[in-house]
Amino acid sequence: MDIQGERRRLLDAEGDEESPGELRSEQDAYLDKVKNGKLYLTAFVTVLGPMSFGFVLGYSSPAIPELSQISDSRLRLDGAQASWFGSIVTVGAAVGGLLGGWMVEKIGRKLSLMFCALPFVFGFTVIVAAQNVWMLYLGRALTGLASGVTSLVVPLYISEMAHERVRGTIGSCVQLMVVLGIMGAYVGGFFLDWRWLAICSSIPPTVMMVCMCFMPETPRFLLSQGKRREAEEALRFLRGPDAPVEWEVARMEDSSDGQGAKFQAADLKDPGVYKPLCIGVMLMLFQQLTGINAIMFYAETIFEQAHFKDSDLATVIVALAQVVFTGVAALVMDKAGRKVLLIISGVAMAISTAVFGVYFHLTTKHHGNASVSFLASDPEWSQEVHVDLAWLAVASMGVFITGFALGWGPIPWLIMSEIFPINVRGFASAACVLTNWGIAFIITKTFQDMMELLTSAGTFWLFSGMCALNVVFTIAFVPETKGKTLEQIEASFRGTSAP
Repeated sequence: MDIQGERRRLLDAEGDEESPGELRSEQDAYLDKVKNGKLYLTAFVTVLGPMSFGFVLGYSSPAIPELSQISDSRLRLDGAQASWFGSIVTVGAAVGGLLGGWMVEKIGRKLSLMFCALPFVFGFTVIVAAQNVWMLYLGRALTGLASGVTSLVVPLYISEMAHERVRGTIGSCVQLMVVLGIMGAYVGGFFLDWRWLAICSSIPPTVMMVCMCFMPETPRFLLSQGKRREAEEALRFLRGPDAPVEWEVARMEDSSDGQGAKFQAADLKDPGVYKPLCIGVMLMLFQQLTGINAIMFYAETIFEQAHFKDSDLATVIVALAQVVFTGVAALVMDKAGRKVLLIISGVAMAISTAVFGVYFHLTTKHHGNASVSFLASDPEWSQEVHVDLAWLAVASMGVFITGFALGWGPIPWLIMSEIFPINVRGFASAACVLTNWGIAFIITKTFQDMMELLTSAGTFWLFSGMCALNVVFTIAFVPETKGKTLEQIEASFRGTSAP
């Protein structure tokens, strides 16, 4: 069968209004006929998962102070228990990443997304019904498990259903909804106690699970299962009635020719597999080594130094800044490109963390202890620090949060969903998610030891060095995926031409 001729016939059959002499690609001619309304609807339902994930991350901030002072001794958290209450989510998420990688291959993207709503709801239910600290841990671990599955499945689902003109914008909404969920938890903490906040946090995953019943499975997964007719129906739902979806299906089928149906260890010798896998894992590693958790750890104290006495309001301000600039990133993602934004983001974070190091060096050089403990409980510390330096810390944090939200926050997850061949997508995505959450847990639990060993200034200068390295890595190895189909991205790693 003449595939190229069939493609042109399919497009021409829809009535090409362009003049014969105008140079336009088949891809542009096809996309001009696409209607995005139902695609956006599907994306909105899907990103309720990341919003749920954001509520999980943000929940500990208002809940821990309450649980640390609660009258019921069975639920009261001491310092070590509060640390585990916050960090056990990352352990559950690492396990969830592995589970999600298996699920997306076995039961598909849609059912995996619906399934991950269950541990969200069950986890928050266990927290609400908690009678002791171990039930709190169990609830947090379950919501962490769901967060790990979500962080793998949602970017994958979006990348496989969205076309290249809007894939960057929709894909960036994953991180946007995460930070929106975090801010929602912070704001909810103003008005609700920890039990009612847990109840409200279970609403987004419940709505997502119900609405996903009416959304399609991804066309690429359906094709991998030999379900061509169902793939066409899914595309017709996503692309609208005017688009000749048979053309897109034929393109997907061409790309999948010659690939094994399932991942095998021998596939790791294929440059189309090991190159994107290395890039994906390194992006996740560098994302956690930027120092984002350290900055958020210091946020309340930094605002206090700048005379923001209401620390709860300070956390909301930080979250709002993340929402705003992640939204900006989503708007410009398909115009500026992933690589440019990663470089700008890395430079901004390298400069701001270096300045943070200077700030801590200047404010601790007259003190014998420059570790994290100086922030913990010394009531005289803020009086001893030169007040004029407070602006330096606030400005550095503002630049850092802006830089992270524009690039290294959303883009590693977006690129992870774009660069892997379909037969290894589950395995490779699981490796990336495991790396991200595993490193997050290690940094969270060892951060205070790092501060003791390297001092505050030294730790932030280390983060600055990591940010500089991620800029070099981005320039040297990260491909630009803006405006390319998933098949074109895959072909570029293999050094072949895309269908």
